[in-house]
Amino acid sequence: MASTGGKTYIVEHLDEELGPWSELEYIAIATECQDVGSKFLLSSLPPAFKVPGPLSAIPAFTAETRGVEEIYAQDKFRVCLLDPAAAKDLAPEDGDNFDVFLFGGILGDDPPRDRTSELRKKGFEGRRLGPKQMTTDTAARVTRLVVEGKTTLMYPANHISAPLQDVPYVDFPELKFNEHESTQMPFRYVKAEDGLPIMPRGMVDLIKKDADKAIDDLF
Repeated sequence: MASTGGKTYIVEHLDEELGPWSELEYIAIATECQDVGSKFLLSSLPPAFKVPGPLSAIPAFTAETRGVEEIYAQDKFRVCLLDPAAAKDLAPEDGDNFDVFLFGGILGDDPPRDRTSELRKKGFEGRRLGPKQMTTDTAARVTRLVVEGKTTLMYPANHISAPLQDVPYVDFPELKFNEHESTQMPFRYVKAEDGLPIMPRGMVDLIKKDADKAIDDLF
């Protein structure tokens, strides 16, 4: 049986660097874990990897150079790999069976890349989060809602885990920057009470900046 305390959420960081998009996502995951008594860990970090100050300042966060297969070499049964190719969807009872939930940093790719395959080969049991692609912070948020029911961002604010299909979603939202500028996000997000997608703080500004940069490249 899983421990009764907060769960541990791990992203096996498969990139050499940490881009601004991932940094905001990781800060969001760490902040939400901190708020509900869970933990967030980045694993397989290169020795020279520099963790951003705002991320390292969050007590729930841990940076780890070891890979998950080394950290949990003796108890792989504790680890659930969130895997788009898994045979079963994540369910509330998985909170009783696992206390570590592992993400391969793959859910935010568009089009999706099967980067989870490297973790799949290491023998971790897998669960799906449904048919639509999510950003990494959304995947962690949905997982926590299903197995713990803990969040400070959602309604109702309770400790009751919810089936995957009962989590409120907004798919492929259009972000409007002004009367003439907008962009459609190719991901599924958790829906906030105001109907808007829950996104990391600063993400909309970053997306707008990237969109402006792309437009400037045309001239």
